[in-house]
Amino acid sequence: MVEEGLQQLKQSEKAEVVTYFNGTGFERWNRIYSNSEEVNKVQRNIRIGHQKTVDDVLSWIKETGGINETSFCDAGCGVGSLCLPLVALGAGSIAASDISEAMVLETKRRAESQGLDMRRMTFNTSDLESLTGSFHTVICLDVFIHYPQKAAEEMVRHLCNLSEKRLIVSFAPYTPLLALLKKIGQFFPGPSKTTRAYILREKGIVNAALQSGFKLKRRKLNQAPFYFSQLIEFCRD
Repeated sequence: MVEEGLQQLKQSEKAEVVTYFNGTGFERWNRIYSNSEEVNKVQRNIRIGHQKTVDDVLSWIKETGGINETSFCDAGCGVGSLCLPLVALGAGSIAASDISEAMVLETKRRAESQGLDMRRMTFNTSDLESLTGSFHTVICLDVFIHYPQKAAEEMVRHLCNLSEKRLIVSFAPYTPLLALLKKIGQFFPGPSKTTRAYILREKGIVNAALQSGFKLKRRKLNQAPFYFSQLIEFCRD
């Protein structure tokens, strides 16, 4: 009965996320991850922080070389903040997916408007749990905010199963300060706090990857006001 109740809660939260990011959430985050001036101070800082994370990932990938032969999975692609620059850099192939159909359609629209090579991209509306396939590199940025600790660790193991060589993830890390801000309602304040926002303990995320045959290669904390993201790259032994 307890497991059944937890599963029902999980499905309920997922339904909230889908509804949000296909509606008002899509409008808000599509505006944040753009050049629009119609953003408030909080949203602008989130844009800056997220771009730091994306820039770091692109830098790490360029360092390793061989991007033209690399297959990527952008799990939780949003509006294409990462996968579109990867295509522009010459990535071999990219599977872009998101739980929100509106986000996936916007990613495709932006790719077409930028004149990118659509032959190297596939688009899929899917949650993390339903993703299948095999990719050289799997990347999941700022998506675990919607998963509590145990579920996030399960997703790390699942994404490891999809990855042949490399997994890159980012998440809001647990710190006493963030825990306090979340408790008093200042973590993703105002209208942005529409869905539950989870902060995660890094040890659990790392252990889930280690147990799946990966090792921690590097990590970096990116932050801006109202944006905190722990970025970690794992590689197979």
